[in-house]
Amino acid sequence: MEQQKKAATGDQHIQLCFATNNVHKVDEVQAKIGDAFQIVTLKNIGCDVDIPETADTIAGNALQKAQYIWQHYHCNCFADDTGLEVDALNGAPGVHTARYAGEAKDPEANMAKLLKALEGCCNRKARFRTVIALIIDGKETVMEGVVEGTIATEKSGAEGFGYDPIFIPEGYDKTFAELPLSVKNSISHRGRAVEKLINHLQKN
Repeated sequence: MEQQKKAATGDQHIQLCFATNNVHKVDEVQAKIGDAFQIVTLKNIGCDVDIPETADTIAGNALQKAQYIWQHYHCNCFADDTGLEVDALNGAPGVHTARYAGEAKDPEANMAKLLKALEGCCNRKARFRTVIALIIDGKETVMEGVVEGTIATEKSGAEGFGYDPIFIPEGYDKTFAELPLSVKNSISHRGRAVEKLINHLQKN
């Protein structure tokens, strides 16, 4: 743990590897987590492997990724997995969210497939669920964040990533892709999961 407390600048910020190379995710988490922790990516630790995500649950995938980093690089780390659950589709795409339209993980294709599946459907209720798996000195902790909302009938907005242009969070009339990052972070599934991550780190 002591080695992980020194960031590249030599200060005492705690360094954690986020098991992703998605810069959008890193930016969101770093903005939420503040200066107390320095987030490094898979690229930063020299990991260029496509980490397996073969579990049948969102939590299982998050744990699988974090365990891979701990076992192969022995550094304190966390991983996340997110699922979009649509009521009218019996919870789909769920654990298959990123690959809904195929292995290419194409956001545009994913959104197009989802909008097509919901054509003419009145019940557009959905939720984003993010699970974060944290491993510190070999100890595993799992936390979850959820945001309720609805699926829009068409894409709107240029911010964010993934399904953001078609997801309208509860209490708002704009999609995640139309909201400023600061607003999205304050209400999003990932933001809520990261809040639990921060609280856990501060207590420990």
